[in-house]
Amino acid sequence: MPLPLPRRLALLALLALAPALSRPAAAQERAITLASTTSTEQSGLFGHLLPIFRRETGIAVRVVAVGTGQALAIGAKGDADALLVHDRPGEDRFVAEGHGLDRRDVMANDFVIVGPAADPAGIAGGRDAAAAFARIARAQAPFASRGDDSGTHRTELRLWTKAGLEARGIGASYRELGQGMGPTLNAAAAMDAYTLTDRATWASFKNRQTLAILVQGDPALFNPYGSILVNPAKTPQIRAADARIWHEWLTSERGRAAIASFKVAGEQLFFPTGTMPSQ
Repeated sequence: MPLPLPRRLALLALLALAPALSRPAAAQERAITLASTTSTEQSGLFGHLLPIFRRETGIAVRVVAVGTGQALAIGAKGDADALLVHDRPGEDRFVAEGHGLDRRDVMANDFVIVGPAADPAGIAGGRDAAAAFARIARAQAPFASRGDDSGTHRTELRLWTKAGLEARGIGASYRELGQGMGPTLNAAAAMDAYTLTDRATWASFKNRQTLAILVQGDPALFNPYGSILVNPAKTPQIRAADARIWHEWLTSERGRAAIASFKVAGEQLFFPTGTMPSQ
């Protein structure tokens, strides 16, 4: 006697599912969370590096792109598996306080001071960043600061101190934006303002309007990046083994070659440690 239609449909559905039910569950995707800077993200470096790393290891890297200060705070809470950041004093404190392990030099580039072609502060062609900041302040020319506790912002504040000035005491010409590098460059272009930027983000930035590089080449503008493993003692959720694979790959000959091969309009923007022309 044939089964009623509803029961036949249920049986067919069960038979269709049987092969899938008999197979073991697919392996969970291997992935780590990397807290890093907006410069590595907005420059396009990660779009170049991460597919190479995934092809070679099978590990996906999920990037949280924020200022270095925020990246360090994320790591301190155990909400990332590894960091790639650029503020050496902050990195050393992070490790000394027990939040991170095995900090390694990875790569470097440099900062540049950009500003309007009219250059009301008269800094063009200089190589002394602190002296340029002092001239900008004397001219009361607009300056766009990231104001976000990023590695770039921390470097900027050190340059104001070196110039014998306190950034917030300069007056209304100093604009703290609380933004990443791309939005800060957009604001500087709109305001005809000076700003400090990493060279990699500048090379990828299209909305320059009258902005141009005015000061470069000061050793104080050297911009090294470090990789740090988040201490797995912070939480059992940290993917320590796969984070270690990323950390080792990034500083291996294969990783160094991948970093060196990233270019924008033919220009190399990040240099593996020890290979930057000024190092």
